[in-house]
Amino acid sequence: MTDLADSAPVSRTAKLRRLLTARRNLLRGYLSAVSGSAGRLVFSLVYFVALANSLSIPDFGLFATASAAGVMLSRILAFGFISPLYRAASVKPRLIGVFTGGFLLMSALSLPALALASFGTYLLFFSPELSLPVFLTVIAAEALLWRPFEAVVIVNNGLGLFGRGALLVIMGTAFRAAAAGVFAFWPHHDLGSWSLLYLAANAGALLIGAALCYPRQRIRFRPALYWRRLHDAVTVAGSEVLFYLQSEFDKLIVLALGGPALAGIYAIVMRLVDLTAIPIRAFSMMLVQKMMRTPEMLRGLRARAGIEAAIFAVSTAALAAMAVVLHFFPTALGRNVAEAAPLVGLAIFVPGLRNLIEYQAELLYARGQTLLRVVSLAMLAALKALILFVLIRAASTPDGLIWSLNAGFLGLYLASAAFTYAALTRPARTF
Repeated sequence: MTDLADSAPVSRTAKLRRLLTARRNLLRGYLSAVSGSAGRLVFSLVYFVALANSLSIPDFGLFATASAAGVMLSRILAFGFISPLYRAASVKPRLIGVFTGGFLLMSALSLPALALASFGTYLLFFSPELSLPVFLTVIAAEALLWRPFEAVVIVNNGLGLFGRGALLVIMGTAFRAAAAGVFAFWPHHDLGSWSLLYLAANAGALLIGAALCYPRQRIRFRPALYWRRLHDAVTVAGSEVLFYLQSEFDKLIVLALGGPALAGIYAIVMRLVDLTAIPIRAFSMMLVQKMMRTPEMLRGLRARAGIEAAIFAVSTAALAAMAVVLHFFPTALGRNVAEAAPLVGLAIFVPGLRNLIEYQAELLYARGQTLLRVVSLAMLAALKALILFVLIRAASTPDGLIWSLNAGFLGLYLASAAFTYAALTRPARTF
């Protein structure tokens, strides 16, 4: 009896110690990830200010739209095999060498599809305004250089090396900011010169990141294992293309319907909106990893509502602070940005709603519900295209367009929330 009585406090103490250790490790990892987000935020702002004030507003609109297209098209690379690589790093790290081989193999096989999709995108949206060599240079920078660099970051985060992942993120963004700084003093401020500097910046980030920070495992090829994961990978690739389609397609629509000048103003406002998502993504990344191990952690309504309220509040406060600064100091971010400064506050609810839509898509990925994620993103992409078409046609001024985006994104959020939380009632799939 005495032994049992004595063991109870010891057992409770041990459980408390394990709980505190787990919480401490979680907090340390989150602070490491957030530090990367903070560094990225600073360098992203430097990059944005230098570039937006070096290019003309129409040229900035063309580059921002081409870069957005490159981000979408980059998800075709490796047919989504970055997803099994990430899951392996998170759950079975001894298989990183095997799945790295799969990523390289699938990347080579995906190049014809990537080239065909890139050429089709150029003909649909860019051929009247942008030369093909400049467009392809931007696509190569995003798809063939920056996307593999993201794979290096993702693998490190999957291993729990959030500090290293944070440093990689800062380094990659710093390379881009440095290229924009060089371009500010370049003798010719044209898109051709900038596209080559942009390509060099992305190449430098990939080479240094892969050489210094990728896990040292022997690369092995096991095609039989890859084929079993290919369905999930292709599904993820499709969902990623659709995710960025619904996220970035607005720039293509504005370019097609409003021309480069309106696209430039719109790109400046939405770039400032994008900056509010950088700290939120650190939280979403860690939540995704947690849900991969405990898929039922968000079953309670209180937990869901609390997380969404926090994301919305932080995002809205960030844009409100930015709008206040630009109201009193409209040239704080440069003369070109000053033209769009009065419009920033009109998009007050867009960051929160946009970040919540992105967060909900990550919930489906974390639970392995990749096919449902594809369906959700396809629905949102189609709905967003329809909403933007109506809003652009109805708006007589840029002010009216930006203000009406609040209602448009509210509709998108409600559709996303209804689909996502209905899907979460289904069983999760494990790796």
